[in-house]
Amino acid sequence: MKPHWRKVPEGWARAAAVAIAGVSVLLELADIWITAQLPQATYTPLPFAPEDMAGTAFPVFGALLVIRGPRLVIGWLLCLGGLGSATNITVSNLATLIVQEGGHPAVSLLWLFAAAVWSLTTYALGILLPMLYPTGRLISNRWCWPGGFAALVLIADWFRVLIGPSTPRTGHNPFEVAAFAPYHQDARMLLSVLIKVALVLAFSSLVVRFRRADAVERRQILWPLLAISGLVVPWAIGDPIWWTASLTIPLIPAAITVAVLRYRLFGIDTLVTRTLVGAGLVGVIAGVYVLATAASSFLLSGVDELFGLAAALVAGAFFHPMRRVLQRLADRAMYGTRGDPVALADGLKARLQQADPVHGLLAALETLKDGLAVTGAAAEIDGTATTTGELRLVARAVPLVWHGQPVGTLLIGPPGRRRFPAAHDERVIAALTPYVADAAHTMRLITALQRSRERILTAREEERRRLRRDLHDGLGQTLTVMAMTLNMARVSLPRSPDLADNLLQELRTGMDTVSGDIRELVYGLRPPALDDLGLAGAVRKLATEGPLVEIIGDLDGLPAAVEVAAYRIVQEALTNIRKHAQATWAKVTLRLEDALIVEVSDDGVGLPQSPDPGVGLGSMRERAAELGGTCTISSCQSGTTVTARLPI
Repeated sequence: MKPHWRKVPEGWARAAAVAIAGVSVLLELADIWITAQLPQATYTPLPFAPEDMAGTAFPVFGALLVIRGPRLVIGWLLCLGGLGSATNITVSNLATLIVQEGGHPAVSLLWLFAAAVWSLTTYALGILLPMLYPTGRLISNRWCWPGGFAALVLIADWFRVLIGPSTPRTGHNPFEVAAFAPYHQDARMLLSVLIKVALVLAFSSLVVRFRRADAVERRQILWPLLAISGLVVPWAIGDPIWWTASLTIPLIPAAITVAVLRYRLFGIDTLVTRTLVGAGLVGVIAGVYVLATAASSFLLSGVDELFGLAAALVAGAFFHPMRRVLQRLADRAMYGTRGDPVALADGLKARLQQADPVHGLLAALETLKDGLAVTGAAAEIDGTATTTGELRLVARAVPLVWHGQPVGTLLIGPPGRRRFPAAHDERVIAALTPYVADAAHTMRLITALQRSRERILTAREEERRRLRRDLHDGLGQTLTVMAMTLNMARVSLPRSPDLADNLLQELRTGMDTVSGDIRELVYGLRPPALDDLGLAGAVRKLATEGPLVEIIGDLDGLPAAVEVAAYRIVQEALTNIRKHAQATWAKVTLRLEDALIVEVSDDGVGLPQSPDPGVGLGSMRERAAELGGTCTISSCQSGTTVTARLPI
């Protein structure tokens, strides 16, 4: 059996965390009752102070973390720091109430206790929490020195309070050192500066940790930093808005809890950039409106209302351009030039202008990979993938569309190490995908052109081989036999005129055969009907067995290559109709527009669902491709239509 001793401490840990949170809440309730007996504070309209919110929110969220993971150091720091904050504010207000009610000899001890608790709270939340967050461990042992320095400074500050002079607020201090009284205020200012230095050193560890962290840990760090800004801004401005920290302090432990539990961490940088953009827009528009209103009060006092309205309209007109400018500045600040979508698009355009078409797609993929900071990216076009980086895992697939035509699929790998998370990926993908689609379309055209050239070269070599075979094996052998027959007739003529006459007759028959072979060779190169009848007449001659021929436009003067291609396409299409279509009628249409349109249709059975790529269908497409044209074959239950477009 497994030992149960490990489970007992975890149960006790959870119970202790819940108890700490409960005690903190009770202390805060007591403090609210005590605060009600005191005069209303001048710096806040609320019945509670920011410390009250810290004493409530930090231990509650800390208890949630400890319940989820009893060994989470961050959870215990939140619990103990929140308990310290609740204890400090409650004891301080209790001491103030006692002084208000006439005082008591023990009030100075309460202040000493509150000061000690505050020093411990500051060390837990201000020093240890940023140095240990989010892993619960220091970055390295060297960071023990800033922690030790902060501990010494806080101890010295409490010792200052311990031997400090008595005041009406704190009552008689039994540990007062009279010789220290002249230096008390200077020591207070010096130690206050040193405490701030210690806090800066502690938070600088987050910067170092952020630079070394992966994407998930960086998001964990960004969440509380964004929440802390809601505390730092009121603290920096001071009394006029310091009370608003009471409303923003709970966001800090909430952000830490969310980040440590790694729940919905994505999108923090988008939230930051949109916050920056929104604040910038408000500032710019408010500045324009204030300046315009101020100018109207001095220069156009009679129409200041209309001028203010005009200023508002002008600010609204420039809203979208300003938003774009501020968005780009925020992107540049958050992601640098390698993550700014506009800068990436400009850089990609420059690269595509300099790169040759073959390497344009690879350049686009490299730019996309760097902008998204992913392990790899690829473009899959017609079953062939062009890849940059390592794409062992596809995290996302984006269809590539060029002017409404699908040209491939963009494959994006998982995120790698980056300066900021990848929540701006949508803007980067939206900015760069059109360029990737253009490059993919260009690659398709280049691939199709290369294949067409290969087919043309293959067809030419096959034609040469056929001509050589026909000339050598057919015509060559026939001419050799004719030469031998002629020699035999010449030798036999003096002695046997009859034999010579028979040989000459055979020679005449052989000459007819040679003429037929030569005619077939010439016909294979260019049909004689084209020279005799022209394209229109030659096509009509092909269709003498029934198909209807329609000629639209004057077909005279067409290039010879176009005439041959059109003739062969019609010939092959009619041959297929006669052999396979089982059609009752067929129609051939030749139409001259900006290109020669050849259309052959029938009412036959159509092509099978999975047609075998025969020689005839391929030859028609190849003949059109040789001229830079297209040949499409569409089939349905009502027949088949072959449409070729041949540039002229």
